[in-house]
Amino acid sequence: MITNPPEHPATGAIGRDARRLKLDTLVRLRWLAVAGQSAAVAFVHFELGYKLPFALCLAVIALAALVNLWLGLKWPASHRLGEDLATFLLAFDILQLAALLYLTGGLQNPFAILFLAPVLISAAALPPARTVGLGLLAAACATLLLFYHYKLPWNPADGFELPRLYVVGVWSAILLAIAFTGAFAYRIAEEARQLSAALAATELVLAREQHLSQLDGLAAAAAHELGTPLATIALVSKELDLQAPEGSALKEDTSLLREQVERCRSILSKLTSLGDEEGGFLESMTLRHLIEEVVSPERSLGVDIEVVCSGEGPEPVSRRSPGLLYGLGNLVDNAADFAESRIEIRAHWTPHEVAVEIRDDGPGFPPEILLRLGEPYVTTRGRERSQDPESGSGLGLGLFIAKTLIERSGGQLTLSNAAPPDRGAIARIVWLRTSFEEKSAITTTGSTAAPLKEVEIVSI
Repeated sequence: MITNPPEHPATGAIGRDARRLKLDTLVRLRWLAVAGQSAAVAFVHFELGYKLPFALCLAVIALAALVNLWLGLKWPASHRLGEDLATFLLAFDILQLAALLYLTGGLQNPFAILFLAPVLISAAALPPARTVGLGLLAAACATLLLFYHYKLPWNPADGFELPRLYVVGVWSAILLAIAFTGAFAYRIAEEARQLSAALAATELVLAREQHLSQLDGLAAAAAHELGTPLATIALVSKELDLQAPEGSALKEDTSLLREQVERCRSILSKLTSLGDEEGGFLESMTLRHLIEEVVSPERSLGVDIEVVCSGEGPEPVSRRSPGLLYGLGNLVDNAADFAESRIEIRAHWTPHEVAVEIRDDGPGFPPEILLRLGEPYVTTRGRERSQDPESGSGLGLGLFIAKTLIERSGGQLTLSNAAPPDRGAIARIVWLRTSFEEKSAITTTGSTAAPLKEVEIVSI
């Protein structure tokens, strides 16, 4: 059972990409290292005339260049490396540097400080466990170089040797620098990643609010434009109803048509009044009455709807919120569209929270869009159905509107599929009881209610 809601694909992708090292960055850094190593070795050998294993040094440097060429040929520069490959390449850099230092004096070589570079890159781009592993590898190489290495290239024939105590001090400084700078770089990079993820989440919320604000104007325009044709349909259906023989199939059809016209009028009225907050004691309603008001228009559509209410203590009572009613109504509408024969609505309350669960026996949500449900213009309907103008399918705004309105009432919506062998979709809404009873009447123009509670993705 999952106790946290699934990661949003957008922010999740940002978080994952922030931890993946870009190939172009690593290749450029390695070319810079190859150029610097080549220049240093050539300067010592040709300009200073110091004796060193020049051919072996060039072979070690050439190996790094070959790896760079292989990377450039295998992947494009924009490719982001996986954790395993990035760890392997940084480990190779540590070993290549250790081999070059072994040939040129070990820790007596001032360039031994470059052991820090791969560890710093890992701290900024890889998980902590990978960085610790690379840090231990660098520390092990530095320890071996403390005892085993060629002599430092120097002019006198007998060479040049630093005091052992001084070299031990250099070794200690390298190990401390690896630990301190690695931890510091990780913290800085992690804070930057968290800030980036927070900004991305904020942008998504603002985008959703902007979409909903635009829909407010569309709703008002739709209510105005549809008023006249609905009046015409109502008039014609009334005349047909009067002319149809009593007890005939035509009489039943015209009666159903008039009921649906009245339902359309009611929906348009709700669309134009979502931002109006009404008062009065008649606006208070129990959870059971709230669900019944949402379910009543759906009972005439031929789908069996079962409502089960239970809980601990007194039944929660909230103020009547048009936004909440409309949000729940959209969820029930969606369930009725896809249910084969039955919808089950379970309401449960405790002293601390209120939960409503809507289940149907339909095909469930398509797995490929399950994590994106609740975003604007993401539809749960199939391609064939969405392209058929007679199907009545929408633009994928129903769940987006429902999710936004429910979250504004202080609840959190979780969408999932029933676990096999059962089938169907599950919509679960959870409120803190204090939020449901005191703040569920916040309108669509109000601010967000109490902090949202983490909910479970249920499975049956």
